[in-house]
Amino acid sequence: MSDPIRTLGVLRTVRQHENLMLHFGAMRTMGWAIVAMLLCLMSTTALHSAEPVTELLAQKVLTKDSPAQGVLDRENLVAWCIVPFDAKKRSPSERAQMLNELGLKRCAYDWRAEHVASFEEEIQQYAKHKIEFFAFWSTHESAFSLFEKYHLHPQIWQTLAAPKEAVGEDRVEPTAQAMVPLAKRTAAMKCPLGLYNHGGWGGEPANMVAVCRRLRELGYEHVGIVYNFHHGHDAIADWKASWTLMKPFVICLNINGMNDKAEPKILGLGKGKHEIEMLRVVIDSGYTGPIGILDHRNELDSRESLQENLDGLDGLREQLEAIAVR
Repeated sequence: MSDPIRTLGVLRTVRQHENLMLHFGAMRTMGWAIVAMLLCLMSTTALHSAEPVTELLAQKVLTKDSPAQGVLDRENLVAWCIVPFDAKKRSPSERAQMLNELGLKRCAYDWRAEHVASFEEEIQQYAKHKIEFFAFWSTHESAFSLFEKYHLHPQIWQTLAAPKEAVGEDRVEPTAQAMVPLAKRTAAMKCPLGLYNHGGWGGEPANMVAVCRRLRELGYEHVGIVYNFHHGHDAIADWKASWTLMKPFVICLNINGMNDKAEPKILGLGKGKHEIEMLRVVIDSGYTGPIGILDHRNELDSRESLQENLDGLDGLREQLEAIAVR
């Protein structure tokens, strides 16, 4: 920020010099030595006055932008579960327009068999409306070919399937090995691979970290964790410990209103008992990665669901900022 301010200060000084030269052009009798002294004085004053302005603007940025504002800002949000769950069954064009109207610039794309035929149109509409095709659920050859065609590198989100023949820590190695083919494929595609919690052994934080760590040991540094509040109600009680363990590996965090025992499982932000404390832990940890907000309710228009979460998130942010000031 300092360079533009300095530039303005210098330009202001140049204009002042030009005006001064015009003024003194009519006063031929005045010595150029006096003119030079006046110019020097004005330059010094302008440059010194520009510096405090720079410092003041920097202070405003630092005091205005709390951690909660940064990570929870709309440009950092990702819309998730808005395709098959949308009660209005929007077309790709309608969906992209809706996201634009809500001020959301990233979408993680979930799909069903009926959406395969419109994969390419979805990509085209996102490009038209300047929506980032941020992530893709699971795998599909048609989608992977389109990513190559359009030079896209979205995150690929995939659940972990634990082998039934192994138990406990013995499951880590075979689970990691089962993920190696997709890790190789996504590495070649230059797409981050996100291990996605969806319940069961493969969705427990400690197990996800163990598998992720093992895959990185095998050379797949692009593998990370996509953690979902709505599949993580069992982690509420020890959330701080779970988050501390996962945070170095998390590449996206999808949030949700959180009550004990998943009652209900999907809940608008700000309407649960625990999400504010869980978010406080996340923000205090220094996490600056993407944050996903959900629809995931078949009975709701995705626009209404996203708007509910945006409104709820605004309220949570205000509460978090108030807590930070205390």
